[in-house]
Amino acid sequence: MQTLESLSNALETTGDIQSIVRTMKALSSVSIRQYERAEEAMADYARTVDLGLMALLRQRREAGQHLPGTDSGTSRKGLIVIGSDRGLCGRYNDTIARFAKARLDGTDTVLGVIGARVMARLEAEGHRAESVHSLPGAVDGISRLVQSVILEIDRWTRLHGVGSVSVVHNRREGRVAARPQVQRLLPLPEGYLRDLSETRWPGRSLPCFRMEPERLMSWLVQQRLFVVIYRAMAEALASEHASRLAAMQAAERNIEERQDDLRQIYRVRRQETITRELLDVVSGYEAARLAE
Repeated sequence: MQTLESLSNALETTGDIQSIVRTMKALSSVSIRQYERAEEAMADYARTVDLGLMALLRQRREAGQHLPGTDSGTSRKGLIVIGSDRGLCGRYNDTIARFAKARLDGTDTVLGVIGARVMARLEAEGHRAESVHSLPGAVDGISRLVQSVILEIDRWTRLHGVGSVSVVHNRREGRVAARPQVQRLLPLPEGYLRDLSETRWPGRSLPCFRMEPERLMSWLVQQRLFVVIYRAMAEALASEHASRLAAMQAAERNIEERQDDLRQIYRVRRQETITRELLDVVSGYEAARLAE
């Protein structure tokens, strides 16, 4: 049977946990908007890169040249999986790990992982990573991490014979906090290049450039790689915090229900204690009166 003291301690502990949960809810709410703004800001630069590729591809087409090759010539693939380093975000890591596993099983794939928790799940399924990175704690750290990943991809292509690279990550869509998706990084998708080459130029004349076309193409591909990975990380981090916010909201409801139960039990126990003490006083008084 729980005592009043133990019930009081349980109520105090529950209140402390509730305070922590509310703090985490506030932090997640702020972080979601922070990463969404970072992803939106990168959209303008993505448009600039697309315009550069559009101008270069249109010039190639007018010169009678074909689109850049999209056949890597090798079946070996690279896969980058973005998860999380922190917990308390529901099934966020389980979702992306299961999604990535379906693309790893039975294939010759070099694996790169961002996030220790999703790495643990993939290792439990027998998939070892060539590289593991930690996620940044703020928007300022995304650019540095993206640069590290790009260098890693370059090393894969040179040393491991990787021909195509994709990234999988969770994305927040409407009420769904974590919906997994895959994006191809290299080589550039043929449909994407065809659409750019056939899209009408928004101005009256195409821009001129002095750089060698092949060098310019290589530079633009690197910039697009930066854009896609950056936006994927920003989307994944926003999705992580959205999942954590949903988990904290559910936890807060459970805590409130637990507090209500504890308060009800505490009131019953307190009333029982008061009644018992009153009965003891009355019984003692009656015993003393009869003894006289």
